[in-house]
Amino acid sequence: MNNNTNCLYQCPYCANVYRNNSFNPSSPLKDHGPEPFVVNIEELTKENSTFRTALWTGNHFQLTLMSIDVGGEIGLELHPNTDQFIRIEEGEGIVKMGDSKDNLNFQQRVYDDYAFIIPAGKWHNLINTGNKPIKLYSIYAPPQHPKGTVHPTKAVSDAAEGNHV
Repeated sequence: MNNNTNCLYQCPYCANVYRNNSFNPSSPLKDHGPEPFVVNIEELTKENSTFRTALWTGNHFQLTLMSIDVGGEIGLELHPNTDQFIRIEEGEGIVKMGDSKDNLNFQQRVYDDYAFIIPAGKWHNLINTGNKPIKLYSIYAPPQHPKGTVHPTKAVSDAAEGNHV
């Protein structure tokens, strides 16, 4: 057996495979791409306290974790060439989308266990309307953020990315 006690079986990617599919909370969050990676995404998403952390970045898609403060929002943004999938593990809010930043004609309330898809070229925002942080994970295809991105707060994200608008 491999020396790694978290290993399910002996394999060349053992460092990225965790017992019972759960993340080792003593390990810092980092970008594990493009190596094979197994994790309990629900647990890790709920434990995340950063505004945005890239958890896995490959050539064709990217997985990020986000925590949106009470009363906070992702911020109005547009990804011209990137489709996005978002799943909320905890919290509630309103997702808005539209063809222009002044016409967000699609609005839907979202809650724990809801998922939504943002097509490339749609302006969008997610606003936290609940009484606890929204904990979500997002998949971008192709990747949207630089590999290893960690934004502890929205302010850091806005400064790093030019506020998307």
